[in-house]
Parts: sequence; structure tokens; C-alpha cells
Amino acid sequence: MQCPGQDSRYWDANAVFEATCPKCGSSVEFFKDDVSRKCGTCGTKMLNPNNDFGCASYCPYAAQCLGSLPPELLAKKQELLKERVAVEMKRYFGDDFRRIGHAGRVARHAKDIAAREECNPAVVEITAYLHDIGIKESERKYNSSSPKYQHIEGPPVARDILTGLGAPQPLIDEVCDIIGHHHVPRPEETMNFKVLYDADLITNLEEKQKDMASPPDHLHKIIDRSFLTRAGAALAAKVLLKA
Repeated sequence: MQCPGQDSRYWDANAVFEATCPKCGSSVEFFKDDVSRKCGTCGTKMLNPNNDFGCASYCPYAAQCLGSLPPELLAKKQELLKERVAVEMKRYFGDDFRRIGHAGRVARHAKDIAAREECNPAVVEITAYLHDIGIKESERKYNSSSPKYQHIEGPPVARDILTGLGAPQPLIDEVCDIIGHHHVPRPEETMNFKVLYDADLITNLEEKQKDMASPPDHLHKIIDRSFLTRAGAALAAKVLLKA
């Protein structure tokens, strides 16, 4: 079944239109279902200015529907998925604002670190939102939020959330793998894991500082010894030592 928005039987007089090339100013003719076209004068590739790709940003069949997705749309798909994961995390935790706030801070730090390290920002930020998602089940089943129980209970919950959102299977698998040991680094770790680990460590140290502040020399030792990335250590110094 063809998507109604792409079916020419439902088109009206606005289905064919002209847009101005941003580089040379020439007119470029677009059909409603065009993802992009090249300017006939200068060759500049233009995205369809009248298509916001709303459904394509999350629809798992977008590639078949629209053809090869341009990089701009792929980036939008990832951004929208991160936003939807954040919403689902908040819905899952309900009125547990402490844990919602913690996840949000980890995601913010993860985004900052990811911008300075070679990693996959989508995997890192999505994992940040979901890294502690196993706490509710851990407390319900074992009356404990111990990391070992979170590592057991977190991946199934995260997998259900991401599957329901239509996330790509490789992303789901990697996010769940990280969640399943996010407190305990393995001898060899991906940069995605390292960025998440450092972001979580910064957030935990921030929260401990609010409850009972540690002296600067103690924080220096932690920063020197405990972080897995240079960007994470630098951000920790900035956040915790105001360096």
C-alpha cells in the first residue's frame, strides 16, 4: 500500500511547484513527492522546501517510500528518535523526578562529551536517557537498586521502549549491551560506552557534591584516575572544579 501523501491520486494543484536555488537564484521545478532535485543551472542539490519529512523522520519504511534518504533527513531521524526516547523515559518514571532529572543531566553531559570524541551521538544520548531504566524493576523484584540488578532488568525495559519506537535493531542491541554493564567497564570498551560512563560519573559526582562536598584535592584524584575519555575528564574539571 502506497503512503497517501505520496500517491498522486490525492494531489492537488500545488503538487507541482517551483523553488529558487539558494546558490544561483534559478527556478527549480519540484513535484510534491521529490525528496531533492539538482538545480539545472549550477548543479546545487536542493531538498524539497515544501516537505517537512515529518512521518519519514520516524517511519521505519521511509527509505522504501522516499528512496535513499539524504543525510539531512537521516540526522533528523536520529534527533527525533532521541527526543521520543526522552519522552518515553519520563513517562516510564512518572513522578520520579529525581531519576528523570538524573537521566536528563547524564544526557546533557553525554552530548557535550560526544561532541569532542569519535562516537555515535545517537547511541550515546539514547543510552544516557535509558541507562538507569532498570531501577524500577530492580526495586520491585529485589527491593534494591544495586547495579547488578539494574544490569539485569534494564536491557529488557530499554528494548521494549526502543522496539516500540521503531529504532534500528543494531542501535537497540548496542544500547541494551551498554545498559547491561554500564557501571562496570570491560577490559576493552567502545567509545560509545566510555562517553556514557564518563557522563554518568560526572552526574553522580555532581549529586554527591550537593549532598556532601568533597575537597578539591580529592576531586582532582578522581578526575585523574577514573575517567575513560579526555573530554570527560575535562568536562568533569569544568563542572566540579569550575576549571
